[in-house]
Amino acid sequence: MRTACLLVTALTLASPTASGELGPIPLGPAVRPAVAPQDGPYEPTIESLQNWRTPEWFRNAKLGIFIHWGPYAVPAHASEWYPRKMYQEYRTSPKGVVSDKKEPVFTHHREAWGDQKEFGYKDFIPSFQAESWNPAAWVELFKKAGARYVVPVAEHHDGFAMYDSSLTPWNSVDRGPMRDCLGELAAACREADMRFGVSSHYAFNWRYYTYEDRFDTVDPKNAELYGRRHAPDAPADEAFLKLWSARTTEIIDKYQPEVLWFDFGFNYPEFDDARKKVAAHYYNRGLANGQEVVLQYKEGLHGTPFPPGAGLLDVERGKLADIRELPWQTDTSISTKSWGYIEGDTFKSSDSLIDDLIDIVSKNGCLLLNVGPRADGTIPEAGRRVLLEIGDWLAVNGEAIYATRPWTKFGEGPTEVATGHHTEGKNSAFTSQDIRFTRNGDTLYAIGLAWPTDGHIEIESMGAGAGLLDSGVASVELLGSDQPVSWRQEDGALVVDLPADAPPQPAYALRVTTGT
Repeated sequence: MRTACLLVTALTLASPTASGELGPIPLGPAVRPAVAPQDGPYEPTIESLQNWRTPEWFRNAKLGIFIHWGPYAVPAHASEWYPRKMYQEYRTSPKGVVSDKKEPVFTHHREAWGDQKEFGYKDFIPSFQAESWNPAAWVELFKKAGARYVVPVAEHHDGFAMYDSSLTPWNSVDRGPMRDCLGELAAACREADMRFGVSSHYAFNWRYYTYEDRFDTVDPKNAELYGRRHAPDAPADEAFLKLWSARTTEIIDKYQPEVLWFDFGFNYPEFDDARKKVAAHYYNRGLANGQEVVLQYKEGLHGTPFPPGAGLLDVERGKLADIRELPWQTDTSISTKSWGYIEGDTFKSSDSLIDDLIDIVSKNGCLLLNVGPRADGTIPEAGRRVLLEIGDWLAVNGEAIYATRPWTKFGEGPTEVATGHHTEGKNSAFTSQDIRFTRNGDTLYAIGLAWPTDGHIEIESMGAGAGLLDSGVASVELLGSDQPVSWRQEDGALVVDLPADAPPQPAYALRVTTGT
């Protein structure tokens, strides 16, 4: 095993090691433990960071794949937060509030694996082998699903690095798979002309584990995985902030991601200076590499890390009520119980996820859809099936999604959408009266979120009296069908009768052109 930097308190900034040229993914010797900020126009101030603009490639992409994969797939129980909950005898909120209710994961671990002093989270890592993993096969599946970018978790709260790290021995090259999982997937994505990104959840590692003498988390030999023992309510100290910055910049400089997604952990106030420096470094490094990069962040829990425009807003398991002027993104999972693989998980239908994608795109957003592979590197068949069904729909209707922009209004219909983080469980299924709109240049698309049983729809927003069209409707076509569509534009609505022999779809798209 290689020697990693053990004295995190001694971390200091060093000279940059990369030339800045965009070339083959660097998979050679590890970069230095920390790098000097990349020179460039961006400075670590809010005013400077707000000069960033969302690149067109991202606005056109619409659908990405998120991947939660790590040693937590070995116990495959409850959720990817197993490493935290297995050390909490009583249920504890992400904010650290302890209840008087027993934590089921704690009990399960003792019954299934033994005492947490003798068998801790670290002891799952040797069984995380990725023995059936084929990154090229993953990318082939993601392309068939219609995705245009891929964002694997580089390191979750658990502290295990899924890449070739010089800063911790707890990484996928030195332990577990003995492979550079991030690097191999990056190479497969770029070989297939897919945009490659990464997500970083490591900031919450400081607050993730419970330190008690009865657990292996207090053993100094394990500190580079679990973190150093400290009071539960202590803010991250300078040494940890330097380590977080170094690990994040190592990922940026070594793997050159075009998307950098951050979980809520770096929202805490003590990260303010560090996150602005990392953001400026990332934007400048992207310019030096000839890349157009996207930094993504979440608001809400534990504060708001950036104001609008300094990065791209991400809404976890939720959507927005209306068109947002600035581009944004929803991240959600294809499964309902966990982001990582667990036994007995349930999966959403492709119908509901297609509706979500349409609704999000109509409001100027993109969808980052998560899958959780097994510890051996295979993706559950139920998840594969849903991805392929989404891809089949996009193969027919993709022109109403990719490279589109919002219309004057996002849509119409009776079904209201719950908004904000973790609100998707409050949503009702869409009906045949729910329509969403997109546009590409002068071409408009009206996308029905459910097939009408009688094939008849009335789109009020496109009626002559609505005053939203610059000129009258000239033609209406059903994507994926060569049959003529019967339509007429009345004062109160654009009235459409779909072809009787058209195969029903979970959602359908009408191409609407206007003219004199």
